[in-house]
Amino acid sequence: MTLLDTLRALADPTRLRIMRLLASMELAVGELAQVLGQSQPRVSRHVKILCDAGLAERRREGGWVFLRAAIGSDADTGGESAAIGAVVARLLAVAEETDAGFGLRCSEDRQHLDAVRALRETHAADYFARHAEQWDHLRSLHIADGPVEAALVEMLGQGAESPALGRVLDVGTGTGRMAELFAARADRVVALDKSPEMLRVARTRLQHLPAGRVELVQGDFAQLPFAPGSFDTVLFHQVLHYAIAPEAVLAEAARVTAPGGRVAIVDFAAHDREELRTAHAHARLGFSDAQVEKLLLDAGFKPDGERALPGHELIVKVWTGVRSAHVQAAPAGNVTPIQPEHAHTGRKATS
Repeated sequence: MTLLDTLRALADPTRLRIMRLLASMELAVGELAQVLGQSQPRVSRHVKILCDAGLAERRREGGWVFLRAAIGSDADTGGESAAIGAVVARLLAVAEETDAGFGLRCSEDRQHLDAVRALRETHAADYFARHAEQWDHLRSLHIADGPVEAALVEMLGQGAESPALGRVLDVGTGTGRMAELFAARADRVVALDKSPEMLRVARTRLQHLPAGRVELVQGDFAQLPFAPGSFDTVLFHQVLHYAIAPEAVLAEAARVTAPGGRVAIVDFAAHDREELRTAHAHARLGFSDAQVEKLLLDAGFKPDGERALPGHELIVKVWTGVRSAHVQAAPAGNVTPIQPEHAHTGRKATS
């Protein structure tokens, strides 16, 4: 793609508005049409031109197609398109400040964008209302989220003077709470879930964060769509008990973790609440310390911490490990470098 091709792609007022909107947040094609006040087919034609020029990227999520600017927080290492996208974003930011007409149109677009945010919040509230009774029952069995999150932050060494977590992968992000919690402590967070509906809930929660800080990715935790060594920290928050083969899931986690990187698992200690299999689709009734230690070691992680947080009937545990430098995990099939297109495997709720 030449510079002339890029300039031609930008030579339209609607496409300039689209790029300015995508600098704020990721949007579905239908949401863009709503903000712009144009038909979806017309907006789709503009989107195709921007994507063909490498200025925007499409990502299918269930029946929806989402768009994002081809920038990301790692634009300096994201290749030519990301570099050009970053320059375009800066240029349009200046244009909004200096061109009165363009600035007014951008301001109007942002007002319409607020309606999109509000509609997302309404859909998320409806989703929680449908599942509230089920989740409230599970929450009543264990300690509140606050102490668990505090323990996780402490065990990952995230004090006031601690270094950032680097590139973070939140596996089975659910409502996006872990991504939200660690976004300010990480260079970048990729929040992965298998469920398009849960990703829409997470997107609502995370839409206040700067564009490029958190990326939502649809995928399966048994076959992560990332290149080896893509992350410095991998989180499993109340998700590993959905795995029929947790050893395979952790092997995948090790594959995408850089040598010396960290893994953190938050889950239940072994228990006998059989109803969780049917009521909440749990494949595993928690884990013993010995089980987790073996899982970590077999995957190529050296266990380096564990903590128990007793609640009511279930005990929440936090286990951490460090990726061994000498273990070379074999690449998974059909894996592309991290330019994720969006693994929640159950129905985790963290409001």
